[in-house]
Amino acid sequence: MLASLGPLVAILLLRMGAASTERASYNYSVYHPFSEIDNWMSQILFDNPDIVSVERYGKTYEKRDINLLKIGERSGAVKKAIWMDCGIHAREWISPAFCQYFVKQILQEYRQGGKMAEMMADLDFYVTPVLNVDGYIYSWLGNTTRLWRKNRSPGSAGCTCFGTDLNRNFNATWGAIGVSTDCCAETYGGSGPLSTPEAASVARYVEQRKADVLCFLTIHSYGQLILVPYGNPNLTAPNYEELMMVGQGAAEEIKKVHGMSYRVGTSPDILYPNSGSSRDWARLTGIPFSFTFELRDNGTFGFRLPENQIQPTCEEAYSGAMHIVRYVHHQEFSGAAATAAASLWGALLATGVTAAHAL
Repeated sequence: MLASLGPLVAILLLRMGAASTERASYNYSVYHPFSEIDNWMSQILFDNPDIVSVERYGKTYEKRDINLLKIGERSGAVKKAIWMDCGIHAREWISPAFCQYFVKQILQEYRQGGKMAEMMADLDFYVTPVLNVDGYIYSWLGNTTRLWRKNRSPGSAGCTCFGTDLNRNFNATWGAIGVSTDCCAETYGGSGPLSTPEAASVARYVEQRKADVLCFLTIHSYGQLILVPYGNPNLTAPNYEELMMVGQGAAEEIKKVHGMSYRVGTSPDILYPNSGSSRDWARLTGIPFSFTFELRDNGTFGFRLPENQIQPTCEEAYSGAMHIVRYVHHQEFSGAAATAAASLWGALLATGVTAAHAL
């Protein structure tokens, strides 16, 4: 387990190095229990120490670590960032499978150079493979727990049920719509905004970096949807038209891969109204691009998506996510480059330098 970081990373690397010659290739086409995902994170760190680090940014209700992979070229400057979390709902096993696939792909593409190398020079990717660790582990205990959704915190006083829906617990019109006050309900929103340690950990960590986080991606299933803020029908994101344009572009890229159609819109428009989601919280806190991906399928298998659909689901969703990442990167850095060039040219003209002299 990645129970300790910082000073113990060297020990971790030595341990992983001793085992590296014996390990089999990691299988990205099957679902993995949390212990295997945790070991996979260790291996990713060991194999890519130049651009990967592991950060522990919180604890679950049952005191397990919440870890993320920070991926990007080392820089002395503060870099812009892309956030991605998976596994906020325990039963959505395709979500952590996608986060692992996403990490594998961006690392492979970085080593090949090209656009990904350019983006990793400018950006850091913050990827949490499993946010709801307690709930995910519980969903693996057997068939009776397989469809568990919430975390594993106890209910309110006098309630014998467990768990809060982490995606109703964020401070985004908390408790207003599409949420239950019944602690036994699947959409129980908790005793108050950020009352769960898992949601509070995300909010605290991202809030400290919100000026640098360009895009917030949270991965769910199922329904084949790309959701934009807001879940509350009384609110409209100030950049709604741009969010829809980018989301539609992502859906077009998804369809090119295996022909699967994803709908794009706000939750009230294409799913149902809700409040307290991490997507809405991210946009309200100032992150300009915030999307929820609802991966395959449309209900044939639902949360029990067969393993033979893991790879095609990840392939198409990766194309969609990277369309968003590339757009965000272009908007941030191409615009900055153009502004810098214009400023330089203006300075040259101000000093009387002609085009010929400038060349």
